[in-house]
Amino acid sequence: MIGRLNHVAIVSPDLAASARQYREVFGAKVSEPKAMPEHGVTVVFVELPNTKVELMEPLGAESTVAGFLAKNPAGGMHHVCYEVEDIRAARDALKARGARVLGDGEPKIGAHGNPVLFLHPKDFNGVLVELEQV
Repeated sequence: MIGRLNHVAIVSPDLAASARQYREVFGAKVSEPKAMPEHGVTVVFVELPNTKVELMEPLGAESTVAGFLAKNPAGGMHHVCYEVEDIRAARDALKARGARVLGDGEPKIGAHGNPVLFLHPKDFNGVLVELEQV
């Protein structure tokens, strides 16, 4: 059902500083910041040969990522994102197997312009899982 690892997401208390670190220390290609009000975050993507790293910071006090930073002031790994061919079919199969889909269960458009869903971390060894239709 799941395909490639699309990205690993890391929350940062200072997105500009984190992007600069990846650019200057690792020599990585880093995208321009993109505000995602519907998700409550601003993101950049670090391009790697085999996947991406998503760096993100809260966009507003109501962001769920703000809550993450309150518990983890230095930031940290937030989620992993796996690719799926059909997000609704994947959702239905996962729900039938007991996985919990967060939110209202309907896909939303993610940072890459594709439908995404999140799965409850308690169902996946404490890791928040994002599914992205590609």
